Amino acid sequence: MLDKQIYINRRKALLDKMKGESGIVLFIGNANSPAQCRANCYQWRQDSSWIYFWGIDEPDYAATIDLETGQETIYADDLEIDDLIWTGPVLTVSEQAARTGVTNVKKSSQLSWTVSEALIKGRRIHFLPVTGYYNAIKLSSLLGIEPMEAFSQGKKGCPKASRALVDAAISLRLVKSPEEVELLDKAADLGIAMHVAARKGIRLGRMEQEIVTEMEAVCRNGGWGTSFSTILTQHGEVFHCASHQNPIVSGKLLVIDAGAEIWEHYASDFTRTYPTDGKFTPEQKDIYTTVYECNELAFNLAKPGVRYYDVHQAVCRHILENLSQTGLVRGSVDDMMELGVAGLFMPHGLGHNMGLDDHDMEDYGEDLVGYDADQSRSPLLGLGSLRMARSLKPGNVISDEPGIYFIPDLIENWKADGKCLEFVDYDRLQKYYGFGGIRLEDDLLITQDGVRRLGSSRLPIAPQDVETAMEKDRN
Repeated sequence: MLDKQIYINRRKALLDKMKGESGIVLFIGNANSPAQCRANCYQWRQDSSWIYFWGIDEPDYAATIDLETGQETIYADDLEIDDLIWTGPVLTVSEQAARTGVTNVKKSSQLSWTVSEALIKGRRIHFLPVTGYYNAIKLSSLLGIEPMEAFSQGKKGCPKASRALVDAAISLRLVKSPEEVELLDKAADLGIAMHVAARKGIRLGRMEQEIVTEMEAVCRNGGWGTSFSTILTQHGEVFHCASHQNPIVSGKLLVIDAGAEIWEHYASDFTRTYPTDGKFTPEQKDIYTTVYECNELAFNLAKPGVRYYDVHQAVCRHILENLSQTGLVRGSVDDMMELGVAGLFMPHGLGHNMGLDDHDMEDYGEDLVGYDADQSRSPLLGLGSLRMARSLKPGNVISDEPGIYFIPDLIENWKADGKCLEFVDYDRLQKYYGFGGIRLEDDLLITQDGVRRLGSSRLPIAPQDVETAMEKDRN
């Protein structure tokens, strides 16, 4: 938990941004989530919005802020002796509240009275979209809405949630404070250590799961756990491949996309792609070099005032220019950009916001978090999946993760539809059907005058540096 003044300041800033609004802001923290039974729960993780504004990392808390009086109230119950036998001594609710700068405390049962009284008086209850079913059911019981109405409906957000509150929270959380940057650097260093362990574990014949176990051990030893489910696969063309059941074989590319979450819950997210033999084949090195150049290009372009939309487009143009040299695509790059041909090779966006979550605040609605008011999402494959398109500001933390993939089903689908026949050499693409994919990802902080990468070091990324590091690992 950070210093209480930070939480006080965040809530004051929220009030300032919601001037002109009336009613009550309602926050609901997470409850423990049973796995097989109530006594056997999933690993505890607090709601990120709650962490940001209140900081109390304990289950079964809620809070309200009266927008007209500024009164802040925390709702929770002190543990009874039957609970304390299992938990040991814990802080009281009043003690927890004092740590976040709140003096007004009420029992959990009084939350429904507070909300009901406000509704009877015709006051608005402002809430953020939820991520968990407990929170959805709780909101449903308090507000009389359907549980599913408490979630974001796709990329557009949650119609029942308070747009004023969502906009205020986004504007605050998009810009990281110095304290947050320090924690994000810490998360980056732990994530880098994870990836070093993974790279050192790459040996022909080993099972992928063995490497996953070793890298996640580093993460669990140093923090809360992984910031998302680890991706480690020789099928890089499958973006979120969950299987780790294959042996490492010769001639393949191993994509490792993984990040760490520290105890303060800030996240990192890195991706590297390694030749399983320790050396790239000429074909692999050619495509890898293009992705590496794209990663560097994005870093060099990212700075205050630049739209990340435009950085994504610059990366797509570089991909098409380089693939033109190999004969995989042909013709006018301008025309290919207009038609979205790059999406055949990079069907995802260049990056996303990061912070208390790997994909920070996307539970609020991806378009609301990642797009300025004058921007709209493109229908083109790849560009349409761009999660962060905004004009960059100092304090933004984003991922830089270009990739090139050869996805047989997607290629065959475009070919069958006769799509972009004048630009794509589908016959030549067939020899890449077993290639897989390459993705290279760093975490970026936009500074006052430019950009820097998070973490105190950088994982090897240039082709020769990757091969040199793998050779040292094996000696």
